[in-house]
Amino acid sequence: MSEAGREFVLTVSCPDRTGITHAVSGVALENDLSIADSQQFADPTSGEFHLRMHLTRQGEPTEVETVRESFARVVEEFDMTLGLHDASERQRVVLMVSRQGHCLNDLLFRVSTGQLPIDVVAIVSNHEDFRGVAEWYGLPFHHVPVTKETKPQAEAELLRIIEETKADTVVLARYMQVLSEDLCARLSGRVINIHHSLLPSFKGAKPYTQAHERGVKVIGATAHYVTADLDEGPIIEQDFRRVDHRMTPAQLSTAGQELEAMALARALTWHVEHRVVLRGRRTVVFA
Repeated sequence: MSEAGREFVLTVSCPDRTGITHAVSGVALENDLSIADSQQFADPTSGEFHLRMHLTRQGEPTEVETVRESFARVVEEFDMTLGLHDASERQRVVLMVSRQGHCLNDLLFRVSTGQLPIDVVAIVSNHEDFRGVAEWYGLPFHHVPVTKETKPQAEAELLRIIEETKADTVVLARYMQVLSEDLCARLSGRVINIHHSLLPSFKGAKPYTQAHERGVKVIGATAHYVTADLDEGPIIEQDFRRVDHRMTPAQLSTAGQELEAMALARALTWHVEHRVVLRGRRTVVFA
C-alpha cells in the first residue's frame, strides 16, 4: 500500500470540449504530480467526456484536500464532476451472503492474499451458515434474519451496521433478499450485486436445471450496481462460457458459480480503484 499523499486517483466527467486534458494536466503539474496512467473517453452519444488519471508525487507528501482545492478553477470552467482519492486509503466493505458461499469465499481469499485492496469490516447474513468462515478470518459476523414482517427492522439494522463500521461499499455476494426501494436510494452507487445471466428467462428456484431443460448454449454472470429495478442496475462487468448438451445441471451450476465469483471480484476491484464512472443507467469502466 502506498504512503499517504504520494499517489492519487483523479476522475473527471463533464461536457466534452477542447482543452480539458490540458487544463487537468496543468493543475497536476502545479502540484508536482506526475501522470503514471491516463485513460479518457469522449462519448459521442451523450456529449460527455470522462477521464481517469493515476497521479504520483515524488517530493514531499501532500494532503488530498490541498490537491482537490487546486482543481476548483477548472471544475468551474468546465462544469466538471471531479473525484480525487488518495490511493493509500483502502475502501471499507461490508459483505452480505445467504446460503451460497462461493462468492464470499472467493472475495475473502483474494483479500487475505493481497489481491483485493479492501478492508472487510463486517459480514452480514440472514442465515448462520457462514459464521464459522467469518470467525476463521477474524471478521465480525452479524446474523440479521429477514421475513416479510421484519424486513423494515432488518434493513434498519443493516444501515446501523454500515454506519457503525463506516463502510464505503456493500457487496451482495449471493445475498438472496431484495433490498427495498428506500434502501436502494439511500445507498445509491454503493451496493454491488452478482447474479447469473440466465435472467430474465429462468427466474426462481433451480435456474440451472431450468436452463438445462431448455438446452442453453451459453451461461454467464452479471455484476451491477443495485437499484430499485430488480437485477437491472447499471452493469459493471459480465462474463460468459459456452456450454452444451453433455453438461448436467450440477455441472452448469458449478461453471456458473465460477463465472459469478470472477465477475464479482473484477467488478469490486474496479469499483474500489475508482475505475467505474456511473452515469444514469450505464457505466464507463476504465479497466
